[in-house]
Amino acid sequence: MPRRDETKIRSGQESAKTLARGAVDAILEKKGRDTVVLDMHEVSGVADLFIIATGDSDMQIRAITDSVRVKLKETCHERPWHVEGTDHYQWVVLDYVDVVVHVFHPEKRDFYDLERLWGDALREEVPDEAVSVDVKMLVEGSP
Repeated sequence: MPRRDETKIRSGQESAKTLARGAVDAILEKKGRDTVVLDMHEVSGVADLFIIATGDSDMQIRAITDSVRVKLKETCHERPWHVEGTDHYQWVVLDYVDVVVHVFHPEKRDFYDLERLWGDALREEVPDEAVSVDVKMLVEGSP
């Protein structure tokens, strides 16, 4: 398995699951939908967790990604290590080293189909009416 780039360092001390819970809550607060959490531990050295969500317009995708950035900065003292896709808001990637958040326009999500690409990863769907504490995969101490 490829190893994560050791030059990628997070500024805060919160766990990946704590970051992911904050990101999921921020996505749901802005009515992101079809949110999925993928546990990448066994399939990739890129990150521990992927969060994938859909926004229905460029404006909503911007609102979702801004919400994630603000929430993780305020609650976890984290800024993304890298951000991609803010030129067009069709597929925005917020890379927090251990957690990578993908927010897609519906057509781009269907086309790239990350869930199929990373089909060997453990997966948990997040109901649109849920909150992060409902996501079993993000509970501290869970496998």
